[in-house]
Amino acid sequence: MTRHRALFAAVVTVAATLTAAGPAAAGGALPVVSPAPQQIGRTSADVPLPSSVALVTDPGTDPAAKDLLTSLLRDHGVTAGGHGLAIRLGSTGRDVPEQAEGYALNVSRAGITIAGRDGAGQYYGVQTLRQLFVRAGHGWAVSGAAVRDWPNMALRGSIEGFYGPPWTTADRLRQLAFLGEVKANTYIYSAKDDTYLRAKWRDPYPADELATLGQLVRSATAHHVEFTYALSPGVSVCFSSPADIAAVEAKFQSVYDLGARSFSMPFDDISYTKWNCDADQAAFGAPGQAAAGTAQVSLLNTITEQFVQTHDGVRPLQTVPTEYSDLKDSPYKTELREHLDPSVVVQWTGTDVVPPSVTTDEAAQVSAVYGRKVFLWDNYPVNDYEQSAGRLLLAPYAQREAGLSRYLNGIVANPMNQEAASEVAEFGAADFAWNDAGYAPSRSWPQALARLAGGDPRASVALTVFADLEHLAPTFGPTPWQPQAPVLAARISGFWQRWNAGDHRALADLRAYAVRIRDAASLVRAGRVQDAFVAEAGPWLDATTLWGDAMVTRLDALSASSRGDHARASRLTARADDLVTRAQAVKTGNTNRWGVRQALVGDGVLDTFLGRLREQS
Repeated sequence: MTRHRALFAAVVTVAATLTAAGPAAAGGALPVVSPAPQQIGRTSADVPLPSSVALVTDPGTDPAAKDLLTSLLRDHGVTAGGHGLAIRLGSTGRDVPEQAEGYALNVSRAGITIAGRDGAGQYYGVQTLRQLFVRAGHGWAVSGAAVRDWPNMALRGSIEGFYGPPWTTADRLRQLAFLGEVKANTYIYSAKDDTYLRAKWRDPYPADELATLGQLVRSATAHHVEFTYALSPGVSVCFSSPADIAAVEAKFQSVYDLGARSFSMPFDDISYTKWNCDADQAAFGAPGQAAAGTAQVSLLNTITEQFVQTHDGVRPLQTVPTEYSDLKDSPYKTELREHLDPSVVVQWTGTDVVPPSVTTDEAAQVSAVYGRKVFLWDNYPVNDYEQSAGRLLLAPYAQREAGLSRYLNGIVANPMNQEAASEVAEFGAADFAWNDAGYAPSRSWPQALARLAGGDPRASVALTVFADLEHLAPTFGPTPWQPQAPVLAARISGFWQRWNAGDHRALADLRAYAVRIRDAASLVRAGRVQDAFVAEAGPWLDATTLWGDAMVTRLDALSASSRGDHARASRLTARADDLVTRAQAVKTGNTNRWGVRQALVGDGVLDTFLGRLREQS
């Protein structure tokens, strides 16, 4: 119970010396910074911000970082003129980490300095500065701090790889901005329902769709996110066909011309028990594991040699093996290990399609099987499968072991069909991939919810109550890997212990929490919560109001019954019955491939408790 309650702490401070941990220096605790920096410490009292500052740049200053800094200052009432406190942004400075994307940030009364190893490092330094702003009277100050920071994993972000209704352009643009904000650098465009990625992969994009892709590529670049275009030809490709090889190159070229510099060729969710053309039988032999591996390696190596290595700035090619979710060696994996170009990045989903955990031992084993570090395609919080039907998945990113950065070159989270709601878990995944040793769900999850609430304290509390009711994290099997409503379950357990021991004050205490459930949706809707989340979560918020009202009413019925007022208890029981019926009738809308379902809220905990209350009253 204590562990689950810790997830709901509103604030957990970071270390206040320039190490991973230590006591706070003069000036008080620093604000929580996400992702958790490698090194952060307080070096001075907070530095008041004047109305005008001197922004000092150098020839290596990153334009996107400068734009972000200027916007950040403007939002806090500060103009970047030629006088006042000096803020230096650029590629030179003391103590800049050697790692790519690293940065050094120093805030003192002498000025503010942000120096990045590269452009991304500068941009991430500004994202950290954004989190160090604190109120100072009627104005603003910046916490006096020194930060040295860099990512543990090279690739961090999301993969739009779910089935069912794809995201809209607005969803994707919002996602790209979010990824840049949380220092994630990767967005893989692998939308299963984009027919030009799979079923019609040979066909060129219509002009309007190509223009939309171009818009996404430009937006990604502006946020220091690599737009990775994932073409999935495996459903119909003839591996030995020069025409099909040329079709892959032509499709990649069309997206390269838009500015994309990262490409993937996944072979997930296809069969290797048959060929798509007779020529492959002649070229690679009878279909099977080894032959499929040989054919895929042939195409991947050819594209690496003929496209990746001949185009300026293109990142190493990525792939998803057909065998993507286990640790066992096989003739298929042997072909990839022994013959696949060493530069090709191989993705893996863990020990199952939706793994309950990912350990360093598992990652070490699969890295040995593929002969390289692997890239984790993490199928959380994706909700496109039957066990997740009717659910939003809002539990924290958890059960991924510190130390995975030794064996993984990155993590991308596969999100839900609901983009804004996905940002809760994605926030944690980005936090973990940046600094797996410093990651704690109990610190990261409240920060993710507070961000979604726009910093609105009342809405943050309401979102925490709501997210507890959407906490269940399913797998493909019958047992979830994160439990439903752990905080509510603990409160209910404590209530029954006290009530059965004759402590009737327990009813008032639990009723107060039931009121918080009932009122959560109205507080979310009235607060500064992201509009897209409110729209996506609408059915679940509606159902939460009804379930909460039913809980309040059931508890009132129990109170009346315990006083011997059976007529009132009967009336309240009937009203609660009606509320439960109405709550169960709330539907999700046709937002997922599982179609219209009941919007599940605290199921298995809240409904079970209400049934037991009915028996008691």
